[in-house]
Amino acid sequence: MEGRILYFDKPGKANTEATLRAARRRAEELGIRQVVVASSHGYTAREAKAIFADLDVNLIAVSICAAFDDEGWTMTAQERAGLEALGIKVLTCLHSLGDDVSDAFTRSAPNRIVRETLYRFCQGMKVAVEVALMAADAGLLDMTQEAIAIAGTGEGADTAIVIKPAYARKFEQLEIREILAKPRSAG
Repeated sequence: MEGRILYFDKPGKANTEATLRAARRRAEELGIRQVVVASSHGYTAREAKAIFADLDVNLIAVSICAAFDDEGWTMTAQERAGLEALGIKVLTCLHSLGDDVSDAFTRSAPNRIVRETLYRFCQGMKVAVEVALMAADAGLLDMTQEAIAIAGTGEGADTAIVIKPAYARKFEQLEIREILAKPRSAG
């Protein structure tokens, strides 16, 4: 089997449309009908909705938890309602790979090791895996089917993967089956 990976010279929001189009193309080729996107304020989710509009996909936007209100990274009630009005499911919960109680006590917790390993690919890789875990744990994914997970660096999307989802407590069952897009460097 031969596949295509879209590489970007620089990470960031400018890669959103190309990343989403690569994800859509592969979703069509593989018959994937569940797409998970990281979306802090709704931009990436709205763009994904537009690009996947005529496909029958379960589109899930995963936003950052309220612990990040002070940083301004959390989705407002109005932003959430706007996405839900478009038929996008919105999930807000604790990060599967970090920012939990263990971060307060140790730098070598297993979730931190996994997180830092995924960062070696790019920020979007860590976030794509994480939002897939979060959606799985929330019961929003069909665990018998592949999904596409999309994330990025800062705003927008620059990373997309085909993933066999798993619950966080069964992390060893997760498979990153294909990398569809990613930046070549962290910045």
